[in-house]
Amino acid sequence: MAKLLSCVLGPRLYKIYRERDSERAPSSVPETPTSVTTPPSSSWDTYYQPRALEKHADSILALASVFWSISYYSSPFAFFYLYRKGYLSLSKVVPFSHYAGTLLLLLAGVACLRGIGRWTNPQYRQFITILEAAHRNQSAENKRQLANYNFDFKSWPVDFHWEEPSSRKESRGGPSRQGVALLRPEPLHRGTADTLLNRVKKLPCQITSYLVAHTLGRRMLYPGSVYLLQKALMPVLLQGQARLVEECNGRRAKLLACDGNEIDTMFVDRRGTAEPQGQKLVICCEGNAGFYEVGCISTPLEAGYSVLGWNHPGFAGSTGVPFPQNEANAMDVVVQFAIHRLGFQPQDIIIYAWSIGGFTATWAAMSYPDISAVILDASFDDLVPLALKVMPDSWRGLVTRTVRQHLNLNNAEQLCRYQGPVLLIRRTKDEIITTTVPEDIMSNRGNDLLLKLLQYRYPRVMAEEGLRVVRQWLEASSQLEEASIYSRWEVEEDWCLSVLRSYQAENGPDFPWSVGEDMDADGRQQLALFLAQKHLYNFEATHCTPLPAQNFQMPWHL
Repeated sequence: MAKLLSCVLGPRLYKIYRERDSERAPSSVPETPTSVTTPPSSSWDTYYQPRALEKHADSILALASVFWSISYYSSPFAFFYLYRKGYLSLSKVVPFSHYAGTLLLLLAGVACLRGIGRWTNPQYRQFITILEAAHRNQSAENKRQLANYNFDFKSWPVDFHWEEPSSRKESRGGPSRQGVALLRPEPLHRGTADTLLNRVKKLPCQITSYLVAHTLGRRMLYPGSVYLLQKALMPVLLQGQARLVEECNGRRAKLLACDGNEIDTMFVDRRGTAEPQGQKLVICCEGNAGFYEVGCISTPLEAGYSVLGWNHPGFAGSTGVPFPQNEANAMDVVVQFAIHRLGFQPQDIIIYAWSIGGFTATWAAMSYPDISAVILDASFDDLVPLALKVMPDSWRGLVTRTVRQHLNLNNAEQLCRYQGPVLLIRRTKDEIITTTVPEDIMSNRGNDLLLKLLQYRYPRVMAEEGLRVVRQWLEASSQLEEASIYSRWEVEEDWCLSVLRSYQAENGPDFPWSVGEDMDADGRQQLALFLAQKHLYNFEATHCTPLPAQNFQMPWHL
């Protein structure tokens, strides 16, 4: 009876992976009481095939889930319509509640029938036994057997806790349950007295900003968190996850962040290969509709690096919603997991981000300054100009206030707090992070990210002459135009390197540098072009084109 109840309440099982010979337990090892014997791999090389009762019951419950999601998103319009028609009176609501209760009872009966179907299936009974054993005892053998299954990630046991590192328990400066530290925006009206009257005046605007951010704004900014989109992408995500597990020996893990969100991760270990880059770990930060199953993780994988991918809060197996605070909390536990559980030193970790993933990448670089390098692909400096592009001009004040208070993705500000090597990859045909049209390459916000970084690190070089020549170089939309501008200014790379190395030897590596203050205009222009060319790489493609492995290169450093 207990097993039947477990089948009724158990998670949905999607796939049983084929077991790799290298991961099978040696036959000489005695079986522990909590371990479960795994069947031969020949019977496991397939998607899980539910029996008829479970299959049809699952279809009914999935359809009910989709209808519930549609009802949830359309509820404000539905309530307004019902109110106008007079259907929200007590005489109308009571019968409706009876219908709703009857429907819930029918759905509960369907769930019980699904449980009976699972109970009659030996494969599901085998799975639920392994899952229960893993929850009781997270031994290496139980976790290895559980990794052969792909199922609803809510039931996956937690593998790493944000407080697990001993340094976190002893330190008072680490994250609290309220979240890690973020850079806060300055007040919109500095110098204004914060009196009670001013607070009351601001209250309607603050309430409006909050409602916009938590309804329309968040879903526009992170469409991957919308349930209906995830439901449509489910077959693709399952296929991508199977490829990572079966072909790349990927290991899935659940991390618990300081805000209580559970983060879905996938780790591919290449340290055992002959490739030297396998000793380096690339942590991948996906875009606003990207998932590690099918995202930018494939680029460093093909290049031979060890890779750790993770999903934003509210994406696929990760819980929560993707607001900046939750994003930073998730990134923090991912980095802690890489250092304290996977065993990588910060000097061996590279942060690679695509598009909106630049926020968490720059936060990690700012918060973990010993990280080896940061690579930002098709990313931007600040969210406000891009948000204003897609909203009416009459909403400018509301959009700016909402972004600054609730969705402040201040990538450039965070990146300037990082002292290590940085490479920016600009898509020359980018249609997403341009503020006009894709053909107008100067409206690409990647340009502003580069200029802000160089102006912070080399303020004397990026004075008027240097800034002007870098802007001319950024106007190049092809490698031929870029090389033409570079050669026109006759940049002597050996001289630029000697100047920078001499300054570093005398003054140390910490930015900002005052190099260039005693230099003539021609020297500053050469140095500015040299630095721009070392920090930004042009890739002739649109925003969503996958970056080829041969274009994945480490940032320049002295």
